[in-house]
Amino acid sequence: MELSVQREARASVTFRILYFLIFFGIGALFPLLGVYLKEQVKLSGMQIGNIMSVGPVVMILIQPMWGIFSDYTQKPRHILFFALLLTGIMGYIYTTTQNYGVLLIIAVFLAFAQSAIVPISDSITLTHVQRRGGAYGSIRLYGAIGFAVAVLVAGQASEYFSMYAIFYLFAGALFTAALLITQLPRDNAATRGNIREGSKHLLRDKQFALFLLCTFLIFGPIYANNTYFGLFITDLGGTLTGVGFAFLLAAGSEAPFMKWAEGWIQKWGVTYILLFSACISALRWLFYFFEPPLLLVYATTMSQGLSIGLFIPAALQRVRQLAPLPMQSTAVALYATAGGGFGTWFCTFTGGVLMDRFGVENVYIFFFMLTCAGIALLIGPLHKKVGV
Repeated sequence: MELSVQREARASVTFRILYFLIFFGIGALFPLLGVYLKEQVKLSGMQIGNIMSVGPVVMILIQPMWGIFSDYTQKPRHILFFALLLTGIMGYIYTTTQNYGVLLIIAVFLAFAQSAIVPISDSITLTHVQRRGGAYGSIRLYGAIGFAVAVLVAGQASEYFSMYAIFYLFAGALFTAALLITQLPRDNAATRGNIREGSKHLLRDKQFALFLLCTFLIFGPIYANNTYFGLFITDLGGTLTGVGFAFLLAAGSEAPFMKWAEGWIQKWGVTYILLFSACISALRWLFYFFEPPLLLVYATTMSQGLSIGLFIPAALQRVRQLAPLPMQSTAVALYATAGGGFGTWFCTFTGGVLMDRFGVENVYIFFFMLTCAGIALLIGPLHKKVGV
């Protein structure tokens, strides 16, 4: 009994460190990548939008394949190790060129590997907490903490040293995360089932398909904001350290709400939590459209805890409700593709066009309209058929 308790404690710590490192890497690179491409490489808004949106395009094609491959092989730890290693390598290669075409190619290969990381790590974690107990949000919050710490560290390192620091921090964090994979528990295997038929079943399920559309509309702007928020702050007169501070407040606010999410979901229901968090996002985007004073922008970043911090655990619980156990990795990958792939590509690419023609503030009114459409879908058929 004592040995089992110790093993569970070690597994819990390993999951938390893994999420911290993964999102530390993401937080070190992507919030400042748009600024790097604009300030150091001197690319246009359209070119920045192309580079930042090519990743989501690749994820659209590749992410479901990672999920299917993971479900079929039942070796998610091996796939995650490979993905972390390759993603870190591609991040480092960013430092070797400032040629637009080459950067575009690097972005494609980085996205190929990165698209496996979050859905597979989420699938492993969900399986673990389902079988061993615990709450996903209590583990995932360490990702928010890692992201928050990273944006502050990366912002300061970029000002004191150079902007190449974001790539070194990114690669170092993912390489370290890869070393932890051998320490993950081996309890992820599920009944394999018919992967091909299961995938068709998921996509033909109206409730699941509608939820993917909601994720596209609501999560697309959230992910794309990581590209444009740094540009928005610098446009208002903020510094790189200020960008890091803003992301620190935003990401740091997610952690407590992820911890509380499980209890709130049990009390109010998944759909109400999804609706509430989406409404907070919509109000935030609308507020930014009016170009408020920088101090108020910093203050409102903490609303991200109420939006992302609640939406992610609730969305993954909805996916778990709608998908059969043998298809969990595939379902999570499809969900990630809808928001992190299709949604992010569409919002990032369109945002680049809007920024070039009308200014970065108009990117946020676009985000507001998309989020409102997602809210309308949550209120409609999904609310009636799935319930709260």
